[in-house]
Amino acid sequence: MGEKRSGRPTMNDVAAAAGVALKTVSRVVNSEPGVNPATAERVRAAIDRLGYRRNDSARTLRRGRTASIGLVIEDVADPFYAELSRAVEDVALRHDHFLFTGSSGEDPARERDLVLAFCARQVDGLIIVPAATDHGYLAPEFDAGIKAVFADRPPGAGCRADSVLSDNAGGSRTGVAHLIAHGHRRIGFLADSPAIFTAVERLRGYREALAAAGLPYDESLVAMGHPDQERVCAVVERLLALPDPPTALFTGNGRTTVAALRVLDAIAARRPPNHGRVRHGPGRLAGLALVGFDDFELADLLGVTIVAQDPSRLGLTAAEMLFRRLSGHAGPVLRLELPIRLIERGSGETAP
Repeated sequence: MGEKRSGRPTMNDVAAAAGVALKTVSRVVNSEPGVNPATAERVRAAIDRLGYRRNDSARTLRRGRTASIGLVIEDVADPFYAELSRAVEDVALRHDHFLFTGSSGEDPARERDLVLAFCARQVDGLIIVPAATDHGYLAPEFDAGIKAVFADRPPGAGCRADSVLSDNAGGSRTGVAHLIAHGHRRIGFLADSPAIFTAVERLRGYREALAAAGLPYDESLVAMGHPDQERVCAVVERLLALPDPPTALFTGNGRTTVAALRVLDAIAARRPPNHGRVRHGPGRLAGLALVGFDDFELADLLGVTIVAQDPSRLGLTAAEMLFRRLSGHAGPVLRLELPIRLIERGSGETAP
């Protein structure tokens, strides 16, 4: 009964060292009442002397919980998702839970594999930034008691669960309307793949801003796809070569914005020094105004106007929603939409 396992002292060892019953040690370890203060102090001294550590995994398993949650995001290397993940982890730690994180890479099959792997490890709950458009595969997990919250994008078909999103369409409307207010009538729109919910919502906001200003929607000014440098370079070169090129760009996420800035800088560097335009910042390179969706590192120093969502608040809200469900809340399914704000820094405030 009193032997050590793998060199680690057990609760039986503590009881023997303190000269008390096993139940007394259990009460002290779990901060339960009913133990004489002097006895409790003797038990704590034995714990310190032996280096005993409570086996939380066994304790939580007996209660049907594992004190862990899983987070599935697009890419752990993306600064936006890194910030979201950190906020989730902070909330998890406050609730004495561990966080397991994995990247789906926008692959629905990979998302499903990660989710089911976390479920197989008996996490108490999940926060998912979905890549899939069908989440019917979660039904057995929900029946088994798993709780889930979807962040950044809503759940797909076959799934009813809480979600927290940013106002993607409203943010895009605000950014494009800002360019229109400064005299721009030909505005290029560069965004992520049309298979991604947020990209489609931002396109909707772009179109709504044009319609509100009485401007036509021109498909030749729109390009959607993966935000890699080579593709963005080709898109910007194509837009500038149009018979009636845009005077401004609205970029649909931080990575697209950074790629576009690199292209515009390269294009401006090829022009003669006395081309007739003064370079005041990256947004005015190559004669274009620019507003980007999402803030990014050094955007303030570069003077890039952006519409900013708050990834920390997104992660914080999603995690708090999840732990509310884990605590027993059984209210109706919630869908929260967080506001987005325009931050003017000069790149979108230049007239055509």
